[in-house]
Amino acid sequence: MITVNAALRRSLHAPALLLLLVLGACASPPKKSVTTAAAPIVATTPATAPAVPPTVVASPLPGAPTPFDLERDAIRTFIEEVSTKNSIPVADICALLAQGMHQPRIIAAITRPAESVLRWFEYSNRLVSAERVARGVEFARGQSARLEAVHAKTGVSPEYIVAIIGIETNYGRNKGSWRVLDALMTLGFNYPPRSRFFRAELEQFLLLVREEKLDPLATLGSYAGAMGAPQFMPSSYRRYAVNGALDGASDARRDLFDNWDDVIGSVANYFVEHGWQREQPAIIAAEANADTMATVMPTLDRRNLELNEIAAGARARGFALPESISDDTRVILIPAELTDRANVRIGLRNFYVITRYNRSILYAMAVHDLATAIAAELAKPAPPAISTP
Repeated sequence: MITVNAALRRSLHAPALLLLLVLGACASPPKKSVTTAAAPIVATTPATAPAVPPTVVASPLPGAPTPFDLERDAIRTFIEEVSTKNSIPVADICALLAQGMHQPRIIAAITRPAESVLRWFEYSNRLVSAERVARGVEFARGQSARLEAVHAKTGVSPEYIVAIIGIETNYGRNKGSWRVLDALMTLGFNYPPRSRFFRAELEQFLLLVREEKLDPLATLGSYAGAMGAPQFMPSSYRRYAVNGALDGASDARRDLFDNWDDVIGSVANYFVEHGWQREQPAIIAAEANADTMATVMPTLDRRNLELNEIAAGARARGFALPESISDDTRVILIPAELTDRANVRIGLRNFYVITRYNRSILYAMAVHDLATAIAAELAKPAPPAISTP
């Protein structure tokens, strides 16, 4: 039987009137017949309690967080379905969801993702900066033993693992400041375009916090509910996270927040599970004249993430590919506009794998370029030591 953790249970005894009212609403007779695994949590008032004079409750400020109405049909249905499917008592789910808050700023953030409005050179300038490259080199040197161990085991090049962590959280510096509970509830119940996806992730989060011993009220992440240094969604956390090769932990907990063995191993495992090819490139240079670039680039759909062409077709369009790329190699032509001209790049299987991490060609190109820059810096000979007299 899965129950809410002890910390949460202790919090339920706090004399917060709002929380008690919401819990009482969730524990009211359900609109649909459902069998619960535990008695519902009920908020009661002593019969001898003194009368409370009416008060005027101010309306929440625009953009201010507000609690969820657990009596909403969508929320009640979610509670019933998750309870039945996972044998979690209805009362426990209610107790946790009652503490979630709708965050209007999350809705504002998700409707303006950078990938949908920025051109490639603008996006690249933001993510592939000299500072991020320098920090990536520092991180790679500090984690070299772990990175090499994972590389030997999985074949995933260290610079790509470093680049993912660098772009996602600036090497663990910015893991997110939103409560994951709030993010997933806000998007699951108040963002219709992707409500089904985020409700599924909310269910995964309810399971994850028990499996990995996370505090569901203190776990922070992005506005979309991604967590830890590699920013895994709850379903990815449960499916792809691993104990690192050098972890040495005595338990099976997978910690993507503070354990670099687990973080590095999990990013590599994500790539492997999506078909990463050992020691193969992600993007190859393709030479073409300006007219070809200007003609082809506007015909490409930047939303396409599939290897929907073959190298022979790219050559027929006027692109010169390396001889090592056979005509039947699956490729994707990537629109990558520069400040002063049209530009097209050629992606291979490993580029496709990067888009499984974040479904954006801009993101995948940024990961590749950052990884390439980091590898180039690491390959430079160390400066000679300065001797002192």
